[in-house]
Amino acid sequence: MNSSRILSYTTRELLSSRVSYSIIYSSRNAYKIPPTFQRTLTTTSIKAPTPTYKLRNFLIGTTSVFASIFFIEYYFDSRAAIHRYLFTPLLRNVTAPESSHKFAIWISKWGLNAKDRLPDDERLSVEVWGKKISNPICLAAGFDKHGEAIDGLFDLGFGYVEIGSVTPEPQPGNPKPRIFRLLEDKAVINRYGFNSDGHNQVELRLRDRVRRYLYHSAKLHPRTTAALLASSPDGVSLSDALGTNRSLKEGKLLGINLGKNKWKDAEDIQDYVKGVKTLGSYADVLVINVTDARNSLHEPRPAILVKIAPDLSDEELEDIADAALNIGVDGVIVSNTTISRPDILQSDPSLISETGGLSGPPVKPLSLKALRKIYQHTNGKLLLIGCGGISNAQDAIEYARAGATLVQLYTSFVYDGVGKARELKDGILGELKDKRWSDIIGEQ
Repeated sequence: MNSSRILSYTTRELLSSRVSYSIIYSSRNAYKIPPTFQRTLTTTSIKAPTPTYKLRNFLIGTTSVFASIFFIEYYFDSRAAIHRYLFTPLLRNVTAPESSHKFAIWISKWGLNAKDRLPDDERLSVEVWGKKISNPICLAAGFDKHGEAIDGLFDLGFGYVEIGSVTPEPQPGNPKPRIFRLLEDKAVINRYGFNSDGHNQVELRLRDRVRRYLYHSAKLHPRTTAALLASSPDGVSLSDALGTNRSLKEGKLLGINLGKNKWKDAEDIQDYVKGVKTLGSYADVLVINVTDARNSLHEPRPAILVKIAPDLSDEELEDIADAALNIGVDGVIVSNTTISRPDILQSDPSLISETGGLSGPPVKPLSLKALRKIYQHTNGKLLLIGCGGISNAQDAIEYARAGATLVQLYTSFVYDGVGKARELKDGILGELKDKRWSDIIGEQ
């Protein structure tokens, strides 16, 4: 093909593709296009946006912005069905139990979890240990073991959040795997083995939390806050002076569950004493097995609770109740996990046979029976917290009528997601009708 034919062919291609070029190259030589032809090519290559095109782009952009805002608002509402029916099952099905647990803590730690945006109905409020809390739904120890996500968990609507167990020295717990899902029973078996970051690390987190509150939430002048913190480094005395609960949330309480290092003798109580002295000033409630060390703390002293297992005889339950009354314990949590395996379990036998504590609905009959026994034996003189298999509002009310002033969740929260506290509160209000929560405690 000669040069003129190449130029002619290339020119036709340029016109058909509406692309502007000023120079065309053949395999040998460059040929300049006449200026008039350049203008023709240039003017035919660019089209001005039409009004319809502009309107379409505007509508697409506006819709995208509003859709993003709507999704964000929807996501951060704990009532959104997407959490229970999409995110929680997805997390459960694609990750190992401990990995999903860690991810949930990470999300809550950074405030990326959903929030309960509705105020609590006054009928749900209850007074405990001289303090009024906005609702009786509590999160049990074991979920936030190291005190990493306290504020995020309070944002989910719990009236009481319990962290821990926290041991004096760091310990890794048992080898993995150490938590197993019994999906058919909506239950869990765990043998974490009291893995803990230790008193010092948890105390640092709690201290930083108080300091952040004083700087950002207490609305004091920064210089005033700095001067006061200099005289009270942990900030606790200052927060107490401001009249707030140790939870730093109005109408809510923070509990700390204290544990023992595995290498200590069973009779040695010094680990609990250390826990009271190190962490007691940050708690509204301490869950331990002794009370003497509490007297070394300044006012207001935290309430002391004892947590018991459901695998106890009636005689043992009565002995515990009598001892709790005699030594001045402020309440009993009934109950911890069970080492028994009820016949009603439907899950894979290989999972059921795993060593560890069982939690979830199968524990409810045992815990409810133990709580009812203690309430009757003490004639309601001992404050009780029901814990074990509470999955819906009817379960919570059943515990209240058996004598529980508060109820704690763990396993149902793990299975059903971030909206669990709000779901229970709404369900309880529907059952209460014109009554208050406090009216049904001990109705039997």
